[in-house]
Amino acid sequence: MSSARDQLIEYITAEAVFHGDFTLTSGRKASFYVDLRTLSLDHRVAPLIGEVMLDLIADVPDVAAVGGLTMGADPIATSILHQGVLRGRVLDALVVRKEPKDHGRGRQVEGPDVAGKRVIVVEDTSTTGGSPLKAIEALEKAGAEIAAVAVVIDRSTGAREVIEAAGYPYLAALDLADLGLA
Repeated sequence: MSSARDQLIEYITAEAVFHGDFTLTSGRKASFYVDLRTLSLDHRVAPLIGEVMLDLIADVPDVAAVGGLTMGADPIATSILHQGVLRGRVLDALVVRKEPKDHGRGRQVEGPDVAGKRVIVVEDTSTTGGSPLKAIEALEKAGAEIAAVAVVIDRSTGAREVIEAAGYPYLAALDLADLGLA
């Protein structure tokens, strides 16, 4: 049987890569689109994402939680949480809203309290690094210490450089070459 990483690559290339003219969240144009949400919410693939991401972040010490900007980060964080439980690793998941709620407790970061805890910001795909940086801003405001940014797929379009220039370690499980797109 092939590794979780190899299986994940097979699913992504077969079912989540679309060719055509696309506008990315960043506003950039692309000739292909990797729609990881079709797979990160799929019962066959979510566990693989959790395994691959747990392997990716295994050497980051003292991490209490994973999460990022809703929507792309949500299934990634929960996949990591569930696979972590199976491996005996205690990691909570969190969700960062794009804006604080205007009712209730007015929170922007949902889930366990992150004050004083080390957090890894996760994302499905990263182009410019904008979504992780927005999540980092909210998490630091809530008192979290950012241990790293970890993405499933790096599009090799500058996100790594932006995140690292901001002072955060950047980890990517896969890149475009892994998917036969570079």
